[in-house]
Amino acid sequence: MHPSGFYAAVPVFRRFDRLMDPALYVPLPEGWLLGVADIVESTRAIAEQRYKAVNMAGAAVIAAVTNALAGRDFPFVFGGDGASFAVAPEDTDLAREALAATATWVREELGLVMRVALVPIDRVRDAGRDVRVARFGPSPHVAYAMFSGGGLGWAEAAMKRGKFAVAPAPPGVQPDLSGLSCRFSEIPATRGVILSVLIVPGPDADPVAFRKLIEQVVTLAERSPDAGRPVPAEGPTLRWPPAGLDYEARARRGGMLPLKRLVVLARTLWVYLVMRFGIPVGGFTPRVYIGQAVANSDFRKFDDGLKLTLDCTPELADRLEALLERAERDGIARYGLHRQLAAIVTCFVPSAARDDHVHFIDGADGGFAQAAQRLKAKAG
Repeated sequence: MHPSGFYAAVPVFRRFDRLMDPALYVPLPEGWLLGVADIVESTRAIAEQRYKAVNMAGAAVIAAVTNALAGRDFPFVFGGDGASFAVAPEDTDLAREALAATATWVREELGLVMRVALVPIDRVRDAGRDVRVARFGPSPHVAYAMFSGGGLGWAEAAMKRGKFAVAPAPPGVQPDLSGLSCRFSEIPATRGVILSVLIVPGPDADPVAFRKLIEQVVTLAERSPDAGRPVPAEGPTLRWPPAGLDYEARARRGGMLPLKRLVVLARTLWVYLVMRFGIPVGGFTPRVYIGQAVANSDFRKFDDGLKLTLDCTPELADRLEALLERAERDGIARYGLHRQLAAIVTCFVPSAARDDHVHFIDGADGGFAQAAQRLKAKAG
């Protein structure tokens, strides 16, 4: 078995309200590395209404590494303005090349600066942290990684200090971003607000108290009729030409950009007609695909802290904020919230004929990056 088979062997849990159960998390094996990436000055990009580009950059990390590893399963988490993942030592060179190429592509095609780093797990453990991983299955078709132990946060902080940096590839080098797209339109809130939630432990938080807080928040979000997933049951809207046309064209390898735009225009028109009229094509059935896209959507995660994108009422958002404000005063947690009127979807679909396509959900007006900025601002 390839060493990366470790992750595939981690049991999948299906109920998100179990995510704080320590028994679900398995330590990363010795020799593994953490990959971390984020956009420098993402706040400025958001102010310039470029958050779709920021999301595309974060998802590009996952697409590039997945394609470099020939589709082998590995743990990753999408963070809005970046991404994190873990790879076996045998995959280090492939991951490094994918990260380097992605950083160059983000600069040349999206006009953004992306930091990237690879951090050995032994350095994380030497610093007194750990990385443990669990697998949450929102549907029978996909499982998303959850991370605990404080190591991922430590690795991200080290990257921001310039440690473990991966240098960008030479100009013109492009990663394999096959399957990366952002064709769906923004998803307007149906209950009043799209709420981006970020909760991390306080500096001296009691782990038991933090666990209870997260369980309380998840229960409130999962069981209240005033909150739900931001993707409606009928799926997000698909229009033509798609809002993400230019980004998808830039993600294609080879050729001049005008030609790539024409290719994407033609391809997305075909997809739009197939989806609009529900035309089965080979093994692809539009109705089934949309149902899977809803079920597979990644709108809740845990990576040393809870991240949620919720469609909720303003009243529930107020209740959550009051609960988190009390927890922050008590030293249990630190938090950031951001309210907006719509959500956005960035998709990674290696093959439309398969059922394991993934759809990353974030707020359309800054989402997780804005929530993180507010958390950071309160910390001084």
